[in-house]
Amino acid sequence: MPLLTKRDDIEVVLWTEDRVSDRQWLLENVKGAVGIVIVFSELVDAELLDAAGPNLKVVSTMSVGYEHIHVPELAKRNIRLGYTPDVLTDAVADISVMLALMAGRNANETMGIVREGLWPKFIWAPFALCGPQLSTSGVSPSRTVGFLGFGRISHATLARLIPFGVTDCIYSSNPNSSTSHKKERDEKLLGQHQPQLKSLRAVDLDTLGRESDVLFILAPGGPSTQHLVNEDFLRKMKKHSVLVNAGRGTVVDSDALAKALREKWIWGAGIDVVEGEPNVGKDHPLLKEPRCNILPHIGSASFETRLAMATLAVDNCLAESFFVISIAITETDPVFFFIFSPATWYHAKMKSPSKICHMDSFSSNAANDVVPDGKSFLPQIFDPHAIHYCLNAAVDLLPLCSLLVIYSRTFTPCLRLIERPIAV
Repeated sequence: MPLLTKRDDIEVVLWTEDRVSDRQWLLENVKGAVGIVIVFSELVDAELLDAAGPNLKVVSTMSVGYEHIHVPELAKRNIRLGYTPDVLTDAVADISVMLALMAGRNANETMGIVREGLWPKFIWAPFALCGPQLSTSGVSPSRTVGFLGFGRISHATLARLIPFGVTDCIYSSNPNSSTSHKKERDEKLLGQHQPQLKSLRAVDLDTLGRESDVLFILAPGGPSTQHLVNEDFLRKMKKHSVLVNAGRGTVVDSDALAKALREKWIWGAGIDVVEGEPNVGKDHPLLKEPRCNILPHIGSASFETRLAMATLAVDNCLAESFFVISIAITETDPVFFFIFSPATWYHAKMKSPSKICHMDSFSSNAANDVVPDGKSFLPQIFDPHAIHYCLNAAVDLLPLCSLLVIYSRTFTPCLRLIERPIAV
């Protein structure tokens, strides 16, 4: 990659095969490294960090998730962590819609018929191999899509569904999010998609299951979301509903989903992620269900997206990782915007910052009279709900980053004045 090879001040050790590196190779070649760029299939644990030694300053993963990285081990060693949000939003939204179409129209089952030479036995009949249509029609003029997790990818997926005639959108996401912020965001989204979209509202999990014609699971992994979609949840869904999971495999109980398909509680499923992947053998219960359309976690697998992810991962490795929060002090509530790492700063711009505060790893000696204590500053600026929404899944990364806070009387999300980390 030019970002690495054009630098004559950096020694680069590359795994040259287009597959995950061998663990032993990684353990041997990581010795003395200052930075590591990895993919989500490579485990970063105490063993690897010990093998790297004390020179290691940053671990950068070519993924938006970081469940494969033992974050507490990085924190103990003061090693920074970079990841690649945003750049895969469009690719995952594309594949989410594709999975919904595949699941509703029985793609796996019908392609199997052709592949196995059974097409001659399936003579055309009025309702042979039919399934529920994603788009609305005169027969079915309304369609409700649901989202478990309602972040950037869900918003992009919703935008792609509007031309299909979706009339209602419901979602269930972080219960700690600021209510006022959600209301403002939802009103803006609804306005963007009117008059086609009639309603957009937050609901509880039970309502999400009961009312969704198509349910998109785009929630993060972790203990708080594990098996949210279980047997009890699936039993509440409509018999002609479709479930799509392009988020994290752990959110869905695979055995319960297989049972739901087998006993026809729901119509079909389209999944790009499975709990325990990639260890999904031919005897896996979901592979036995004709109406389960499974892809091997290829949500970001477009040339354009993988190049963007690789570029961002390398940028994160070469540059010191920052968590940037820009705050506009308005007459009402402060407006905030956050960015992770210098490589994503092109997303934001702040004009005429009146005050800049820099804190290294939330140290308690922040050199700023407005924010005397890095650990307590966030509660002073925002209420707890706003903090949680602002930081979202990246909250665990804060101890591993420097924090740059920019205050201004105007708020225009675009921070182009900073292209590399600066010492303040």
